[in-house]
Amino acid sequence: MNFNEKYNNIKQIVQDELDIIEEKMVNVIKIREPLNSYLKNFLTYPSKRIRPLLSLLYLKANNEIISDTRLEILTVVELVHNASLIHDDIIDESGLRRGHKTLSAEFDNKLAVIAGDYILALSMDKLNKTGSIPVIEQFAKTIRQMCIGEINQNFDRFQIGTIENYIEKTKNKTAYLFETALITPLMFDCNNKYDLKNVGDFGLNFGIAFQIRDDLLNVLKTDVSKPVNSDISEGIYNAPVIYGGGIDKYLSGIEKTKDLLNNYIKSAKQAIDKLPDNKYKSALVEFLELLNNV
Repeated sequence: MNFNEKYNNIKQIVQDELDIIEEKMVNVIKIREPLNSYLKNFLTYPSKRIRPLLSLLYLKANNEIISDTRLEILTVVELVHNASLIHDDIIDESGLRRGHKTLSAEFDNKLAVIAGDYILALSMDKLNKTGSIPVIEQFAKTIRQMCIGEINQNFDRFQIGTIENYIEKTKNKTAYLFETALITPLMFDCNNKYDLKNVGDFGLNFGIAFQIRDDLLNVLKTDVSKPVNSDISEGIYNAPVIYGGGIDKYLSGIEKTKDLLNNYIKSAKQAIDKLPDNKYKSALVEFLELLNNV
């Protein structure tokens, strides 16, 4: 089986909960047409839903109840992620997302900016209804770091930085939202029985590995939404370029980048070693092993 087939098998384990999350995402969209229909379609385009999937598997591995509040929080994770995609498409001047015209291409940049902000506002409303200040603070911190990551990447374009800078950027732009997806649902009704740092480390290490894999695919393969080497052409120099020592030497940095990926996968596996042995833990381990499929 290929990556998508294996991933879909894992996804089926929590598909019922993912369907509820998708419904919650769409139900809050109430805005003037034709943007209303566009946003609902955008939010329901075929998507991996990796962040809520990871969190649901972790919760179920610990025999936690998947309450409505937890589903609301994971809905916010997906809304924040999708708002960031809308804004990313404006920044990158992308015409396609998931095989469909981007919002900025369908309408214009002005409306796309406001639409992304609108989704973020809906997210904040949902968070406020949880009544949890720690959860709200965690999301606020994460969104701030996502913005910092994008700002720093813009200023660092066409510069070959260090691996340390690359990892910091990866945490900001990608991994902190994974961390938030893992720890915020556990801030309810758990009587402090979890080491949230360990849980967060799992999310962070998974998120970093996920992004490293994506960066490798960008220089090795093509897909319908992103041409090969598009990051390099846009002046975004990721791990293969850094290890290779130049934009024309990125292929020589592939093996070191794969080693870096494997290190973060191993760290993520160590963070879930003590989970109870059940099908959900097995799915998490299988998911991590899939990240080595490059």
